[in-house]
Amino acid sequence: MIFSSPTEYAIRGLAELVCRAPGGVANPGRMMIEELVRGTDLPKDFMAKIFQRLARAGLLKSAKGRGGGFSLARPPHQITLMQVVEILEGPQSSDRCVVGLEKCNDHMPCPQHDLYKPIRQRLKDYLNTTTLADLAASLRAKQAWQRVRQVAPSSERN
Repeated sequence: MIFSSPTEYAIRGLAELVCRAPGGVANPGRMMIEELVRGTDLPKDFMAKIFQRLARAGLLKSAKGRGGGFSLARPPHQITLMQVVEILEGPQSSDRCVVGLEKCNDHMPCPQHDLYKPIRQRLKDYLNTTTLADLAASLRAKQAWQRVRQVAPSSERN
């Protein structure tokens, strides 16, 4: 586990939103949490709280009532995983010490600092360059996800 549970669930939930929402990957529409979590092990109430937090941060739009639900505030190719991580984990969360020391940097390194520094940079590069559109495309290619979609009611399919 690299990230907190809310961040992991957010990334999974956003990928599902892009894949499942009406309008498809190019222009995902609004979706209710109940529809989003159907066929997954994502917890409905927890996802609702996470998505509300993402909406307050401006990453999602939310609407209540009939025809309500959540939708992306921007196209999926304009939302990076780093933006999601920073909303939920805080800014510079990827710069934290790998062993949890308060002060860990090049001048005062922890025992793992020099080994973890290149890994941290690769992770930051990945998060900064991977978008929700990329994540959705990868998810759609997975056989397990395709099987879930085959057993889902036709009203859920794109």
